[in-house]
Amino acid sequence: MVVLRRVATAGRGSSEPPSLPGAARGVRERRSIAVLRHLDVVLVVLAAAPALALGTPVLGYAVGAGAWVLQRIIAEVDRRWLARAVRPPFGVNLVEAFGRIWLLAGAIVAAGVVGGRADGLTAALTIFIAYSVAFALRLVDGRPTGGPHR
Repeated sequence: MVVLRRVATAGRGSSEPPSLPGAARGVRERRSIAVLRHLDVVLVVLAAAPALALGTPVLGYAVGAGAWVLQRIIAEVDRRWLARAVRPPFGVNLVEAFGRIWLLAGAIVAAGVVGGRADGLTAALTIFIAYSVAFALRLVDGRPTGGPHR
């Protein structure tokens, strides 16, 4: 049976091992794509322990990371909602995008007012780094799918 699979997949140019079923390959690929799509969130969460161990203000990091994750959740919900819409409303998408920016700005100001200057700076740097990673991923990803092509 294994020999038959190897022969059947030999000409397809697959880089996956021949003994791995197609469904398992698909699950692994979807997980990889999901991790890459949300790499900014993964890095914010994974960087928390080393950053806090190095003396980063806890309140500033928590507010910055929390605001970033919250705005990404809002963006994902909005993206799914707009994907189901027959004719996506441009105004709603625009208002939602600016609302997420104001959420992040408000989180930076709140961290600075409540915790002090160091907490505000930490929140700002956390959001800046996460945004930079998300922006780089969008650049690498290329043209958005589903839109009109010129």
